[in-house]
Amino acid sequence: MKVIFPGTFDPLTNGHLDLIVRSSKMFDEVIVLLAENTSKKTLFSFEERKLLIEDEIKALGNVSVISSPHELTVDAARRLGACGIVRGVRNAVDFEYEKSIASMNRHLAPEIETILLTTDEKYGFVSSSMIKEVAGFGGDLCGLVPEKTALALKNKLKEV
Repeated sequence: MKVIFPGTFDPLTNGHLDLIVRSSKMFDEVIVLLAENTSKKTLFSFEERKLLIEDEIKALGNVSVISSPHELTVDAARRLGACGIVRGVRNAVDFEYEKSIASMNRHLAPEIETILLTTDEKYGFVSSSMIKEVAGFGGDLCGLVPEKTALALKNKLKEV
């Protein structure tokens, strides 16, 4: 069974990584789909995000990363032959948001299921937006993002 795990991953957090690892144990193939969210302004380019994720998943033989910036998630899932879309849920607010997206996706592609995975409690407060905010003020990201991502984020913020 092949699934996609879509997101902007700007940057990749340990919460994202935990969901990727857990998904890799449940499904035959997991494709991390770098997508565009038109309501978010990204810090890293698609290529930078792809390289950072690839570095973290290299030990997972059934996980790959692709970019799909100009495509609906369900269209990418169809094109890739995925039967499901994995999404992470941190809290009730996330659940309501993801439920709406899942309903739209079911309307557009009834053959593709949405699988909601609850986030490990230790990452329940972590979001990419919050990570960028903390990093921008020089805060400690230890345990919240992979080490290489933390370094890349620090270097990227020096450029901005």
